[in-house]
Amino acid sequence: MANTFKNNTLKAAGTSAQNAYAAGVGVSATIIGMSIANIITTPITASVILSGGTITGNVFLVKDATIAPGGALVPIGGDQKLVLEAGDYIQVQTSAANSADVIVSVLEIT
Repeated sequence: MANTFKNNTLKAAGTSAQNAYAAGVGVSATIIGMSIANIITTPITASVILSGGTITGNVFLVKDATIAPGGALVPIGGDQKLVLEAGDYIQVQTSAANSADVIVSVLEIT
């Protein structure tokens, strides 16, 4: 088994749920950190959604959390980690178009 640290980025996330990270075929992953930065001049809300092959429906990690202008939300990090199995993915959706940049730090196991 190979262990690889990676950063995955999503620029200008908006009102449609977009994949911030997806565990590929044959990959198990531990998300060790996630940051969502408000890049516009007004407050936004952000939701983080877990879905995929091993998840029934969509599961919210965070729903409609407010992020101030210039601020960030860190839904995963510190003591909290999130395990994804092959085919699982994590998405971000915000209340305004092109309003947030997302960084996901992952340990992939193949």
